[in-house]
Amino acid sequence: MKQPISVVIICRNEAHIIGKTIEAVTAFSDDVVVVDSGSTDGTQEIVNKLGAKLIETNWEGYGPNKNKGVDAARHDWILSIDADEVVDAELAKSLQELDLNDMQTVYNIRFRAFLGNAMIRYGEWSNDQHIRLYHRKQGGWDNAAVHESLVFAEGTRTVTIPKGYIHHYTSRNMEEFAAKTVQYAMLNAHKYHLAGKKAGWFKCRMAPVFSFVKNYFFRLGFLDGAAGYTVAKMNAWYTWLKYARLREMDSDK
Repeated sequence: MKQPISVVIICRNEAHIIGKTIEAVTAFSDDVVVVDSGSTDGTQEIVNKLGAKLIETNWEGYGPNKNKGVDAARHDWILSIDADEVVDAELAKSLQELDLNDMQTVYNIRFRAFLGNAMIRYGEWSNDQHIRLYHRKQGGWDNAAVHESLVFAEGTRTVTIPKGYIHHYTSRNMEEFAAKTVQYAMLNAHKYHLAGKKAGWFKCRMAPVFSFVKNYFFRLGFLDGAAGYTVAKMNAWYTWLKYARLREMDSDK
């Protein structure tokens, strides 16, 4: 018997991986909801073929689109993942064995990040973990367009699942990595602008340097070889883009 867990996946143009993502969660769930925001690569056909529930909608931001999937879920326990996040076999077994009697408990899950086929063990992407399994009567996603957060009622207890990982396949190649970096930088600059944050000359120039030094040297990113250097360099570029765009938006007022 499978667990009373609904899996909610948001996606757009993820035909290369959505099948793998759905198949991994059917080991413990009988309700998979995919919220698609305008795919043009055949993602929808794969979702329908695998028997998942497909919701086609426009893009309103990460938080709002995730909440659309939660609203359509059959079960109250929600596992929220992105299309490029694949539950490994050990985590699927752990989820199948969970005692889900306490709605005030939320579950923290460990991640392994990949750039292409290379697993990143150090730097900013190391030791990544997030709360992704929760009871929807206890909380839900905020409406942030990017870097969305789960908000829970008072008294919620967090438990980390000790075995298994979500494998996060961040980008297949440099073209995709660069496009995502620009997208997230622009979205976060807009978010900061709305919050009234500022970016001065010093921050624009020194924050990227600090990002690279911290992740490549202090967090041992160099031990991941060429992939570690690429991740540290791109994260520094993201930092510069974010603050440069924020400064530009401030000057346009």
